[in-house]
This record gives sequence, structure tokens and C-alpha cells, in this order.
Amino acid sequence: MPMHDGFSGNGGQEAVLRISDLSKSYVMGEVTVDALRHVSLDFFPGELVVLLGASGSGKSTLLNIVGGLDVPTSGKLYFHGREITAATEDDLTAYRRRSIGFVFQFYNLISSLTALENVQLVTEISPDPMPAEEALTLVGLGHRLKHFPAQLSGGEQQRVAIARAIAKRPELLLCDEPTGALDYQTGKLVLDVIEKVNRELGTTTLVITHNASIAGMADRVIHLGSGEVTEDRRNSVRRSPSELVW
Repeated sequence: MPMHDGFSGNGGQEAVLRISDLSKSYVMGEVTVDALRHVSLDFFPGELVVLLGASGSGKSTLLNIVGGLDVPTSGKLYFHGREITAATEDDLTAYRRRSIGFVFQFYNLISSLTALENVQLVTEISPDPMPAEEALTLVGLGHRLKHFPAQLSGGEQQRVAIARAIAKRPELLLCDEPTGALDYQTGKLVLDVIEKVNRELGTTTLVITHNASIAGMADRVIHLGSGEVTEDRRNSVRRSPSELVW
């Protein structure tokens, strides 16, 4: 279970990210919707964490707050002990730019740019990026550098999106339903890439999904329901994505 009385856990490691009593409410007309209710979690260096939950469970809201795209109604978020929930807009922009890599269900590539140029958009604004060619080679697309999105399959486009996310060398890789738009076999290839990035770069990785079968590839599985953490457990064995069946 996560530790809420300090920053250490997971064999004495310091938490990269600490979420403390986080809540998020939205007012829709005369109705208040509680998207998150008093969530407290710690995430540790190099972990691959799968967050499971049905639509409306709060997992995307949580990921958006962790990524600095949204702010909570109450509670606090700490990154290496620094309170992100107290950050200025400029500080939040710097946090997103330097420390966070995003991978979404839809690839958000620029159609008029090649795979290489799409990744270079990030490397040109990052303080210590890996070369765009290296990032694309890491995701198995070293031979597709000059291809445009329309010349790539859905799985290849998602791998370009992953390369773009990791080229800045982020400490946190946040993946929101990364296989949601892909078929079974292609989805497993994309999960293989996410697992490889986590293993080889040591990037703390959060994958949110409604697909319970994906949980087998994680170090740790967190279930969300109605905006609350309903389970937080460690897998005794971390399985390769190629072994997963759904």
C-alpha cells in the first residue's frame, strides 16, 4: 500500500511523486460531480504503474492533474518534494516541458511533418534531449524517419508519439489509454515499446486503461472507482506484454 506519512517507501526509495488527499469537483449546471475524492498515492523511481478503472472512475482526471494540465479542488501534489499544486503558471509550464512526457489515445501528430520532424518539435525546446533519431530507433522506427503520418499505420503513429514523449528524457511518462484506438496485436506492440522505455530508461511510467488484462505488465496496479482508490497492489511477477491476452 502507498505510504502517506512520508516520502519514502518501496524499499526505502524516495517518492518521485506524492499525491496527498487530492479531490477534484466539477460544477455542471446545478450538479456537482466529484471526479476525485481524497486520493493519496506515492509513485517511486522506475515504477511501471497501471491505473485501472471504468469510464468516469477519475483516472484521466488524476493523470491530467499529475501532468500539470489540470488543478485539484483540494489536496496537494509534490514532485521531488516540491509542491506542484502551489506552482505559478510559468512553473507549471516548465514542469510539463522538462519533466512530463504524454502519450494519449489519439496520436496528435502534425500531418505535414515527417516522423523525425514531429519528434524534433520536442527536442528543439528541451534542455537535454536525446537525438530524435535515437528516440525513433528506440521505438523501432529508425527506418521510418522520413515518413509522414499518413504513410504510417496506427501503431507506428502511436510509436512516433511515444518517441516524441520520451525524447525530452522525462522523469514521468503518462499514458492515457495508449492502446485504445488500436487492434489487439498492434496494441501489444505499443505496450512492448512502453515497457522497453520503462526498463531501459528507468522512466517512472503511469498507464491508465479500462483493460484489466494490461495490469499484468505492471510493477503495481491501482484500481479507481467513483473517484477513489479501491485497491493498490504490487504484482509478484511482472509479465511481458507479449504474454498478455484480452
